[in-house]
Amino acid sequence: MEHLYLSGRFTRAVDYARHLHIEQRKGTGIPYMAHLLGVAALVMGETGHVNFPVTEDMVIAALLHDAVEDHGGKPRLEDIEHNFGKSVAEMVKGLSDTLSADSCHKEPWEQRKKNYLERLRTEPAEVKLISAADKLYNARSILDDYREIREEVWKRFKRGRSEQLRYFEALLEIFKTSGTNRIVEELEHVVDELKHISAHEEP
Repeated sequence: MEHLYLSGRFTRAVDYARHLHIEQRKGTGIPYMAHLLGVAALVMGETGHVNFPVTEDMVIAALLHDAVEDHGGKPRLEDIEHNFGKSVAEMVKGLSDTLSADSCHKEPWEQRKKNYLERLRTEPAEVKLISAADKLYNARSILDDYREIREEVWKRFKRGRSEQLRYFEALLEIFKTSGTNRIVEELEHVVDELKHISAHEEP
């Protein structure tokens, strides 16, 4: 049976993320760390359920997956490599939709997502699993909040319902080309439910 052991590097990564991500989730009072720890937990939970080892490097990359695109770009990526090694840095790079050092001056949303999707096709299975965990956490959050505040939830994002759902569908298509897993299957269920519950918004 596969075992995943977490060392002091994991503890350092949690502390690194804690100091970096002091913001809240969009439109909520929820600490951003809830998202990062949630994604890391999803990745850890696939130990023994995917056909490759879930490693500590993957868990650390899950914790730091938003660090580069939201807090420093390429210089941040170099700092992550210095602190956690090349393998973690490569995964975080693969999970980032921009390397812009200024989070207020990123490329346009459509360009970033298009580039991310194109690159994701060639990323290794480990990166795709972390990406799927990230998107599952996001989709669950949107669905939960939609049940509470309905279409107001879309106002939290740069693009509305149609663009968000199209993006999730494009991601699912890529994830499934590498074979499905529990995270991808649940993501598909959540996206389908989100489409169904918000179908009355279609023009």
